[in-house]
Amino acid sequence: MTNHSDGSTPARVDWDAEAAAFDEEPDHGLRDPDVRAAWADRLRDWLADRPGDLLDLGCGTGSLSLLAAERGHRVTGVDLSPAMVEQARIKLAGRDAVFLVGDAAAPPVGEERFDTVLVRHVLWTLPDPGRALRLWRDLLRPGGRLVLVEGVWGTVSPVGIPADRLTALLAPLAGHTRVERLSDDSRLWGRAVEDERYAVVATV
Repeated sequence: MTNHSDGSTPARVDWDAEAAAFDEEPDHGLRDPDVRAAWADRLRDWLADRPGDLLDLGCGTGSLSLLAAERGHRVTGVDLSPAMVEQARIKLAGRDAVFLVGDAAAPPVGEERFDTVLVRHVLWTLPDPGRALRLWRDLLRPGGRLVLVEGVWGTVSPVGIPADRLTALLAPLAGHTRVERLSDDSRLWGRAVEDERYAVVATV
């Protein structure tokens, strides 16, 4: 359930209805070669060099899952929207990837553990971000990493989660945390943006 770049609240969006046109947003579909390359460059820095098991929560149509799979990672994607999941399955057909319908806050992965949990524009929508982070930490193998892409959108009534709040929530959970500011990299979004956009990479 990846959210719109403008920060629109997911509760007001029918994500199944949005699925067919979802990839038309530059940072959703990554159809522009420059945008795709920008995200690929970031993932190369954020993910481990050695291929591992990656859980993409709120995977949407699977664009980031595809970039991870192209780097050799074994991907499990989870999204609330069956239509989004179907798009992701089509996009990654033939690759080492599985997509499940489910809630990012309680992913239906049983006892499986992962080397990386990747989450983009989802945490801020959850009623208890701290609880979700603890659960996601517990889905990681020792030495695994959380890769969280978040932000704050809008000026009149801003929505999102500021980087300092997210790092404070992670402080008791992670051994090492770094923040990368993403707002000034227009290639990621297909245009210049003025919102607070960032990524946090936390190793547990």
